Amino acid sequence: SPTLSGIRQHMTRVSPGPVPTSPVRQAAVAIVLRGPDARPELLFIERAQREGDPWSGHMAFPGGRVADADASPRQAAERETFEEVGLSLATADYLGHLASIEGSRRFQQGDLLISAHVYHLPEPGPLVLDCREVREAFWFPVADLLAPDRHVAHATPQAREYSFPGICVGHPERHVVWGLTYRLLDLFLGAIERPLPERRIGLRELAE
Repeated sequence: SPTLSGIRQHMTRVSPGPVPTSPVRQAAVAIVLRGPDARPELLFIERAQREGDPWSGHMAFPGGRVADADASPRQAAERETFEEVGLSLATADYLGHLASIEGSRRFQQGDLLISAHVYHLPEPGPLVLDCREVREAFWFPVADLLAPDRHVAHATPQAREYSFPGICVGHPERHVVWGLTYRLLDLFLGAIERPLPERRIGLRELAE
């Protein structure tokens, strides 16, 4: 099973790649870990249902768009995490960041570049949710993300004719990680040498 010390070691070897030089819209998320070492957990949020939000109701990592006042995507991830779940990352151990990915054009996110920043908080304290943006937030063991019985085919209202690879982390009707967050999670697990099965987000199946 993945350990916190192992994750920390693997993250020191991650090369996030070049930063784009052309102007694009940017967003950033925080992948937040808490101990213990033998069974670390990740923080997930269930986004609130909001009209106009392309990730409305999705499972996600805390984060959002980079604002003009943000000095960097990392600062945006930290600001959004505090605003959404009341969690300060000011004293967190910053483990590094992953390669940036582009948002899916299927959901009109084209030209949006998303970066993921990894943190460890030994004792994060209680979560305080902004109910306008977050319906629920909880911690989930990294090891359980790899359990085969949690890997499901996920259909969406936006594309009912297809199903997408997903991971059930709670209620099967609400708490399925898929799409953008699945891709970010795939990057993270690949970086710590615990890759997801060879069933990438680009592979679509006809839903039965």
